[in-house]
Amino acid sequence: MNERIYVCHTFYHVYIACLKELNLPGAKRGEACLVLSTMSNDFGDLKARAERSGLFRQVFIFEEKEEDFFPVLRKYHRNRGNLILNMFSRMKFCKLLGKLQEPYVPVDFRQYKDIYVFCDSDPIGYYLSWKKIYYHALEDGLDCIRYYDTARYDNRGHFGLKAFLASRNLIFIQNGWGKYCLDMEVNDISVLEYPCPKYVECSREKLVENLTEADKDCLLGIFLENKERLVTQLSSGENHENKILILTEPLCDLETRKRIFRDIIDIYGKDAQVIMKPHPRDILDYESEFPDCVVLSGRFPMEMMNFLPDIRVKKVISVFTVPSSIRFAEETVFLGEDFMDKYEAPEIHRQNEQIK
Repeated sequence: MNERIYVCHTFYHVYIACLKELNLPGAKRGEACLVLSTMSNDFGDLKARAERSGLFRQVFIFEEKEEDFFPVLRKYHRNRGNLILNMFSRMKFCKLLGKLQEPYVPVDFRQYKDIYVFCDSDPIGYYLSWKKIYYHALEDGLDCIRYYDTARYDNRGHFGLKAFLASRNLIFIQNGWGKYCLDMEVNDISVLEYPCPKYVECSREKLVENLTEADKDCLLGIFLENKERLVTQLSSGENHENKILILTEPLCDLETRKRIFRDIIDIYGKDAQVIMKPHPRDILDYESEFPDCVVLSGRFPMEMMNFLPDIRVKKVISVFTVPSSIRFAEETVFLGEDFMDKYEAPEIHRQNEQIK
């Protein structure tokens, strides 16, 4: 029986998995395995670097498939005009989506004592529930449920009934509501408006505080393809003493996205060196669209800049990315929902306000 395995969909997920492993006693390190899902993220050569680090025993690639990959699932989304009929369709959908993933799952999860899944709303959650395999869930991003409680938003209307059915594994609900989810790890329970009996708190900041310099070097080796180039980008160039960092996100359509970040630069970028850190899933070509800005690689979590010595910026600006983990900035600006109201219909991004 193997010890631990982490299923990750983003660079941030891998970062948290690394923090959890680095907080274990030295004798425990190197026992865990890592699964990188390619469903929504291109990890580049992260697999090789993670394997070389010695922090993980083995790293697997998981060609996880979105539901659109399987045309047979479409019929289960048809509204039958009746709650009971719709619920029967959903029961069939949840089981079938899990079953259809099986040919693509790269490991036998039954051979692991502890399974940690980031973002179990993805098909892996349905798969583990279909196989009746217990696992631990972890929040998708830092305090993300505070701003978007996907479990309650996706299940608006008769949530109590749906939660009951999920507890019996008749349907699947993410983030701690499924029968085979043992617990749901979050950064800070106190900021969450809606409770869940399976929430457990694990402060990301405390995990970072326990890192040694050797641990930080390990993280930099895993996540940075070219550390020297990044340091040069962050420490040179015109107005580099007055740097601002803008965190991009895959917001709206591409044309609206260009307008959003041009507006942010107009507001915050006067007499400053503007550095842009693309989100890993953001496909906009920022180097072409913003030739006067320094554009960093999108293939590392922003938290890595906390571990680079002598790197400081005046401001970090984000729209929805929670910037509270950033320690290399004099000021962080979280624009949030009021800012986004100018660019799209509020109901698109004000999800928690629609939970009943």
